[in-house]
Amino acid sequence: MKASRLLSIMMMLQARGRMTAPALAAALEVSERTILRDIDRLSAAGVPIWGDRGRNGGFQLQDGWHTDLTGLTEQEAHALMLAGLPGPAGELGLDAMAASARLKMIASLPPNSREHADRVASRLHVDTVDWYRAQETPTFLREVADAVWQSQRIEVTYESWRGVSRRVLDPLGLVLKGGAWYVVAKVAGKRDALTFRLANIRELAASRRRFRRPARFDLARHWRESMSRHEAELYRLHAHVAVSARG
Repeated sequence: MKASRLLSIMMMLQARGRMTAPALAAALEVSERTILRDIDRLSAAGVPIWGDRGRNGGFQLQDGWHTDLTGLTEQEAHALMLAGLPGPAGELGLDAMAASARLKMIASLPPNSREHADRVASRLHVDTVDWYRAQETPTFLREVADAVWQSQRIEVTYESWRGVSRRVLDPLGLVLKGGAWYVVAKVAGKRDALTFRLANIRELAASRRRFRRPARFDLARHWRESMSRHEAELYRLHAHVAVSARG
């Protein structure tokens, strides 16, 4: 944790320039005393950090110095696609990793591109929840997500309008639509992948058995085609209505 925090301090100073101890402490959710100790450790390790006192003071890296330690960890790579979606990232337990991945990406950009990225981030907000609907955080979201990342088979108790049933699923991907989470999964005996709403999962048990993900499976394309079929089934009946002055 300490090493990760030291790296985060370097990345923030590289990305943002001068920062005060209170600002660093707030960003990393530690005390100012901890930040000052970390600054001393970085200085002792040869990182050229300068500190200025006073109203406009703070810490900054020596002009022209930068670190190339911008490689992403496996968890940060998973979280990178959610870096602009703090809500879903938090639900998946990847909020800290998403923030860290974003920081590393910003730090690796040249100054002009960095300023542009910050400007866009401050002027664009994505809200994934539909109108008049509360955010839905299913009980087993993180367990299903882990199974998706690891291609791990799961057994669930699932409740639908048809009743309650036990299902063995090979989870291929997660979808967030209108504030609701869904898992697309293969089921034994079924040719096509099926969609299950995570909020309807009542029990879940993870298997030690892993499955082989179909090489040509495209989650986004599958979802589009699945939604098209679903909408077509909702409106299978067409009526021709003749309208006259009499009604």
